[in-house]
Amino acid sequence: MCDHCLQHGSAGKWYLNAKNYTAEVLEEMGKDEAFLKEFLLEQYKTFEAMQVRQVAGFSAVGLGYKMQIPLVGRLIKTFAERMLHTKKTTFNPFKAEGHIGQVVPLDDAIAILDRCVDENTIIMKYCMCRFMSRAEKEACCINFGVMSDVIDKLPRFIPEPDESQFRISKEEAIRKFTEFNKKGYVGTIWYGAYPLINNLCACKSPECAGFRPRLDFGIKSIYKGEYVVLHNENNCQGCKQCVLKCQFGAISFNENLKQTEIDPHLCYGCGVCMHACKFDALKIIPRNEMEAVRGKY
Repeated sequence: MCDHCLQHGSAGKWYLNAKNYTAEVLEEMGKDEAFLKEFLLEQYKTFEAMQVRQVAGFSAVGLGYKMQIPLVGRLIKTFAERMLHTKKTTFNPFKAEGHIGQVVPLDDAIAILDRCVDENTIIMKYCMCRFMSRAEKEACCINFGVMSDVIDKLPRFIPEPDESQFRISKEEAIRKFTEFNKKGYVGTIWYGAYPLINNLCACKSPECAGFRPRLDFGIKSIYKGEYVVLHNENNCQGCKQCVLKCQFGAISFNENLKQTEIDPHLCYGCGVCMHACKFDALKIIPRNEMEAVRGKY
């Protein structure tokens, strides 16, 4: 496996390889920044139409019904995952090809911003998923690299009232991302498109177009994190605050024990729940250290 491919667990964290944020990975595939800028600009110009755009005769309209049809549902799932996970060198701006991501906890997100990205290219733009699904403008997505030039040509995604909220320093990016994480937004890192990483998002369900296919239909549109949350029963006071924070339904409250319980199979390892716990009852550990979910992403 090449050093910029998706690697999990003991094999390494693909998103902490600084090379994956440079033009060097593009050159290995015979592409350059000019090509990627043109591709991304064309894709983002019509981003709002992504959910209704037909791919191989299918669109997200009425997807819930289509997925319940046994053969059709399997075909859609297979095709969608193949498209999202592709590593081919030809890109179609009207498809989400090679656009796969993974959940990252706060510490890893800070490491990405601190060690991997070019500070001169960091921007913060409106969340496109919230803009697309609810027409809400919230600047909580951090981009870098060629994306800073692409979004510069798409003013509807640039935070108002001026560019001072658009181009930000590394320290400001870390501060803002930390605020979002503590607010309850889940950190995610994305290829866009493979093999170059250019998106660090603060995601919220159900608006997130990255989470919805997986949570609603089982389509692996994003990987679970390299971690899983471990519960310390001795410290738990049954305050239920962590239950309210979890976007994945992984935390429930046991009325008999008067304590919370965590289902590791549902846990994405985002670590957001830890911000809600004042009793040090939660911590994240590497996913591969828990037998029940080892290797399950």
